[in-house]
Amino acid sequence: MKKMITLLSTAAMMALPAMAMAAEAAAGPAGGAVNPGVTVGSGLAVIGAGLAVIGAGLGIGKIGGSAMEGIARQPEAGARIAANMIIAAALVEGVALFAVVVAILKA
Repeated sequence: MKKMITLLSTAAMMALPAMAMAAEAAAGPAGGAVNPGVTVGSGLAVIGAGLAVIGAGLGIGKIGGSAMEGIARQPEAGARIAANMIIAAALVEGVALFAVVVAILKA
């Protein structure tokens, strides 16, 4: 239950900027014209970029933790495990960077 509450509160906090941007775009400036640069899509792009970064952080953390467990179980294979960990972390980071760039370009 605690995990569900944490997940829902995190999702709500991540959705707040998109809702604020949508409300600002709907209200428009004082002259009544709507600002075309701020849309719900740009808010969702920001949420997508945030999710990509959070996912990459969790993935790299999981890779590092598993590598440390593997090195603790087989210290003689530590060099190979560390090299594979660095390669995997770099691939995850590359995918996350690509996702952030795509999200920003879509905004």
